Amino acid sequence: MKKKDFVTLIMSTVGGILFALGMCMALLPEWGAMMPGIVLGVMGAVILLAMVLAFATVDSQGNPQVRNISAIHYEPDAFYFFTARGKAFCRELLQDGRVQILGYTRYKEMIRLSAKAVPVPPEEQQKWMDIIFAEQPYLANVYPGDTREIGMVFAIRDGAMEYFHLGVRPIFRESYAIGNGAPAPKGYRITDACIGCGACAQKCPQGCITPGQPFAIQPEHCLHCGSCYESCPVQAIERMGTL
Repeated sequence: MKKKDFVTLIMSTVGGILFALGMCMALLPEWGAMMPGIVLGVMGAVILLAMVLAFATVDSQGNPQVRNISAIHYEPDAFYFFTARGKAFCRELLQDGRVQILGYTRYKEMIRLSAKAVPVPPEEQQKWMDIIFAEQPYLANVYPGDTREIGMVFAIRDGAMEYFHLGVRPIFRESYAIGNGAPAPKGYRITDACIGCGACAQKCPQGCITPGQPFAIQPEHCLHCGSCYESCPVQAIERMGTL
C-alpha cells in the first residue's frame, strides 16, 4: 500500500469513528452529551473533508464570496481560524461577521453551519495563533517567522448546524443549535385543510409522507424539494421559513 493511501485510510477511519460517535452523543438523550457530541461529530466530518471547509460571506457590494479555509483549531465549545488582516475575507468578517461554513464528505454527507465569527480578544490572539500554526505546519511556509503577525484569529461559538445525508434512503437531515444559536424553521407542513387525497405522498421522491388526518411529513427525511407543495389540490401545505 502506498503511503498516501495508508494515510487516507487512517484519516478516513478516524474521521468516521469521531463522526459516528459524535452523532450518537448528540442524538441519544440518555447520554446527556449533545453539545460535546455535535462538536465531536463536526471534528470527524472535517477530518473526512481533509481539514478544509468552505466559508461563505458577502462583500461590501452584496456579492457572495467563498473561500476554502484549513487554518483551523477545534475546541469543545468553539473553533478558531486564522486569516490575514489585509484580506477582503477579514474585512468582511469585521464588517458583518455572519458566515456560512460548508463541508461535504465522500459519503454524500453535507454539514452546514450558519454562525457569526468574532475576533478573539487581543490578549488571546497570540495564544490561538500559535496553536493553529503548530497544528498546521504548512502555515510556516506561507507566513514564515514573525510575518504571521499580520494575521488575525476569529472564533465561532454560536450558530445553527444542519446535517444532510444523501447517501441513504430515505435521506436523513437534522438541525442542531451550537452555543446560543437557534436553527430557523425550514421545510413544509401539512395543515388541517388536508382532504386526505394522497396526492402529496404520491409525488414525494423520498416517500416520507404518511397517511392520516391530516397527512404528515417526516421532517428528518424531507428533501425540501416542494413537490408536495405544488401537487396539493387544495393548497393545504405550508412552506416554513426560508428554503
